[in-house]
Amino acid sequence: MKKLFYTLAIILSCFYSAQTLADGVVVDKVYHPYVLPNEKEVEWRLLSHQKGNTNSLAQRFAYGQSIFDNVMVEFYIVGERDVDDNFSLSAYEVETRWMLTEQGEYWADWGMLFEFEKIHNKDIWEVTSGLLFEKEVGRTSLSINAFLIYEWGNDIENEMEMEFRAQYRYRWIPQFQPAIELYSGEDYVGIGPAFMGIQRFDGQKQLKWEAGFITGLNGKSKDHILRVAIEYEF
Repeated sequence: MKKLFYTLAIILSCFYSAQTLADGVVVDKVYHPYVLPNEKEVEWRLLSHQKGNTNSLAQRFAYGQSIFDNVMVEFYIVGERDVDDNFSLSAYEVETRWMLTEQGEYWADWGMLFEFEKIHNKDIWEVTSGLLFEKEVGRTSLSINAFLIYEWGNDIENEMEMEFRAQYRYRWIPQFQPAIELYSGEDYVGIGPAFMGIQRFDGQKQLKWEAGFITGLNGKSKDHILRVAIEYEF
């Protein structure tokens, strides 16, 4: 338990020291370091960002499958609503998750994430590498993501960024698990409640859902983000 509180203290200090290292809204899925053998999945995510009097909306659609027992590759297309309320393609992504340790093998479970993104119709590229951490204590789980991001291209200033995400979850029942989430990047620190669940079927088939409402802590104007995700594994 002392190790868990020590880890929490380090991560919380990182959240606030990292504010000058990254920009943009960093709210998204908090990743877990686990991969199942022969896993396949389809996923949908929605992100609605209300800042002041403006609202932006983005959706992601993905298909992924494990290529090794501990490596998962996922392909995304991203759509966003523009200022004229038209919804169109905005980006493509390829994501790889690598499970470094077996669940319960060590004091905590570890994984890594690698992502490559290309903005549609713009010369903007982005590559991300990240460390995934999860620790179970009783009926609770602490998940932490730390990402290093590099952006480049003719339509953007080349820069290195950092992002941090954390989730502290209470595993009440599989179908309903409340949590608190933290996000950090330059010009943005957010916190809020989240809820998630999983319904298992035959074999590896299972349906996962998540919803979170994150409030920005820095800034004078209203800054709220709603995130929703549904994932079917088979």
